[in-house]
Amino acid sequence: MENKAICQSCGMPLDSDDVKGTEKDGQKSNEYCKYCYENGAFKHPKMNLEDMKSNVQNQMKKLEQHEYAIQKAINILPGLNRWKKN
Repeated sequence: MENKAICQSCGMPLDSDDVKGTEKDGQKSNEYCKYCYENGAFKHPKMNLEDMKSNVQNQMKKLEQHEYAIQKAINILPGLNRWKKN
């Protein structure tokens, strides 16, 4: 199985530069997406893991993702770098 880069905050695939967040110097982040990270900082710095789980679930439901895929996405969140530090 191919090891694909995913956002280390929400788990979104980082499969193109236009979904990648930005560092302070304007460089694209290889670690976080544009929905979580901008100008070298998290867009929602006070967000906790439970908030992110709800956010991911809500966004995936809007995209009409299958419940299995939603649960799988939520289950990987605690292992991502942003949440392992907490």
